[in-house]
Amino acid sequence: METGNDQIIAGLDIGSSNVTTVIGRKTPEGVEILGMGECSTEGMRKGAVVNVDATVKSIRRSVSEAERVTGLKVESVFAGISGSLIKSFNSHAAVSVKNEKEVTDADFKRVLDIARTVELPNDREILHVLTQEFIVDDIAGIKNPLGMTGIRLDARVHVVTNDIHGARNLMRCAGQAGLDVESLVLSPLASAYAALTAEEQEVGVALVDFGGGTAEMVIFYDGALRHAFVLPLGGGNITSDIAIGLKLPNADAESLKISSGCAMIQKVRRDDLVELPGVGGRQPRPLRRQHLSEIIEPRAEEIFALIQKEILRSGYEDSLGAGIVLTGGCALLEGLTDLGERVFKMPVRRGGPIGVSGRVEAVSSPAFSTAVGLVIYGSQSSEIVVGPQGGDPPFTEGVFSRTKRYLKQLLDFI
Repeated sequence: METGNDQIIAGLDIGSSNVTTVIGRKTPEGVEILGMGECSTEGMRKGAVVNVDATVKSIRRSVSEAERVTGLKVESVFAGISGSLIKSFNSHAAVSVKNEKEVTDADFKRVLDIARTVELPNDREILHVLTQEFIVDDIAGIKNPLGMTGIRLDARVHVVTNDIHGARNLMRCAGQAGLDVESLVLSPLASAYAALTAEEQEVGVALVDFGGGTAEMVIFYDGALRHAFVLPLGGGNITSDIAIGLKLPNADAESLKISSGCAMIQKVRRDDLVELPGVGGRQPRPLRRQHLSEIIEPRAEEIFALIQKEILRSGYEDSLGAGIVLTGGCALLEGLTDLGERVFKMPVRRGGPIGVSGRVEAVSSPAFSTAVGLVIYGSQSSEIVVGPQGGDPPFTEGVFSRTKRYLKQLLDFI
């Protein structure tokens, strides 16, 4: 396949329910989606690897499908990472401007070096350091301070950290599947690249990535990431409630949730019936759809209430001018946006990948926001991470060399 000077990038979303690989191309106009592959997995739970063999097998199947569709050989990927062990906080640093009181590259680098120099436990490492604003003397809200005149330069950043062992397990699975991890990326941050507009990030928005094992949230205001949170509850908990309440195998409960579930009882007609699968050779039987919603709504409302509590704790509840954007596979559940508006008391929309070209129809679902976002994230770095099948191996840095690019990462979302 002829790619010219365009860069080909692969995003790998290893979720609790599915593994998705999306291959795209960086073009002068933006990102073009070339194809994707998806398969279910039982090797992950709430963002953590619980079965290496199962996870490796799922990664291989997902990547192979994407390779078959595109005719490209995937050799390295930008991989998403999440889970309850993700932690984040704001950091601040200040330096004196040295070069005749004009901010230079050296001043810029020094203040960011100090901002990212924080003490962490031995089992944690920095995943992202994302700039929020710079301050030159008393002038705040500066996006790029280079060339400005002043005697003091301040930087405010958001630091995201991850569990070292969890990250190594994820990378080990990718390695055993024959892939080099170019960079690990916080999954809801990747989803934000795909599902949020620049205007939403500016006026304030909370993106909630509602997955199978976790519900992950990132808050943006004034164009910068302000808060990140991972709740270890997700669509799998709703499925478990259905399985227990209706005495069904988990697989049947999941199918029933997808085909007939609704997160708001009042949106279901009293006479609506669904077919309950028979177990152990028994015949299927009818079930009032309202009864199914009576199981789903309380759990979905609980998850939203816990997210709302975190929004209040963050202090940004009055800064979300664009409201809430729901993405992730579970965002497709009927009635969820209406339930969200009732709980959050602000506008809620369902968001899938936007701003990309190519095979858009293949990745239009909110379930693919993270994988598409990983491709967009990768398009902002200079490395070509996959190449035509049979071609020369492309240049890759590997995750342990990503510190070479941290200045680029620090300017994300400016």
